[in-house]
Amino acid sequence: MSSAPTAQTTAQASAQTTPQITQEQVTWFAHTFDQLVGNIEKAVLGKDHVTRLALTCLLSEGHLLLEDFPGTGKTQLARALSATVQGTHSRIQFTPDLLPSDVTGVTIYEPTKQTFEFHPGPIFATIVLADEINRASPKTQSALLEVMEEGRVTIDGKAHSVGAPFMVIATQNPIEQAGTYRLPEAQLDRFLMKASVGYPDHEATIAVLADAKTRDRANQLSPLIASNVIVDMGKLADEVHVDPAILGYISRIAEESRRHPSLKLGLSVRGCLAFVRCAKTWAASQGRTHVIPDDIKLLAEPILCHRLLLAAEAQFAGTTVEQVIDSILADIAPPAERASA
Repeated sequence: MSSAPTAQTTAQASAQTTPQITQEQVTWFAHTFDQLVGNIEKAVLGKDHVTRLALTCLLSEGHLLLEDFPGTGKTQLARALSATVQGTHSRIQFTPDLLPSDVTGVTIYEPTKQTFEFHPGPIFATIVLADEINRASPKTQSALLEVMEEGRVTIDGKAHSVGAPFMVIATQNPIEQAGTYRLPEAQLDRFLMKASVGYPDHEATIAVLADAKTRDRANQLSPLIASNVIVDMGKLADEVHVDPAILGYISRIAEESRRHPSLKLGLSVRGCLAFVRCAKTWAASQGRTHVIPDDIKLLAEPILCHRLLLAAEAQFAGTTVEQVIDSILADIAPPAERASA
């Protein structure tokens, strides 16, 4: 796959109102994005939307939390995304006896060299699948906090970068809670998005059953894009224009979430930044050089649902986070015109 077109510089005077990404570049971005989606869907049938969310997460330099019932294809989606991108990939099966050093790596004394050498763990990969992440102890889960936020691991006072691009795709089962540990809010906030794969529709189910002889669809995929092109695409998405009116819309959503009677924890500033980053990438994937209010509405649930914490009274009343998000979006009118000239 060809590399991204070189970004053209924009006049300083119009930098605030004119998108720095050109229509030619955004057309290439959308075409490449669609090719990647098509490759992943060879392994995960009938899941266009969640596939696009996963790719948006990768190109926005974020991490994805997949929560769904067993057998819906969470691991298959993660492996298909890994197989589509050239680079290193690893899978960590989280268990109660998993230690932090099993994830990050460890420093070992080498007698022949009479020095301590760092042996990197499986977290040092382009795309890391953290399978059943909530089965590990809080101590092991905390080992992911630094690397998910800063892209590096500190061992014995020395920082080790995991490189770019870097993405953690974590899975968890919402119905089997025995022997699991609830992810703390600080860790949940480090996931750019939370999504569910869901069961396939009737036609997709028949297609899967008709090809039952294929044990592993993801294993049949070939890499379609180099990791350095993923980085280039992320830089292009950063140049998508976001009007101040859109930024004000996001800010009002955050403010409303913090005072909503059904919530005891609203949207953080990190969550607002996640909104902007994802909206830029989503707009570029649609062939646009600017973000529109519908981008914010569409991305609201995957960005907000794991960041908002229901109050006890709301939980007892049967209120869901999804209902609260719908209520917030209904109460706040989206901008009808640009705020910038």
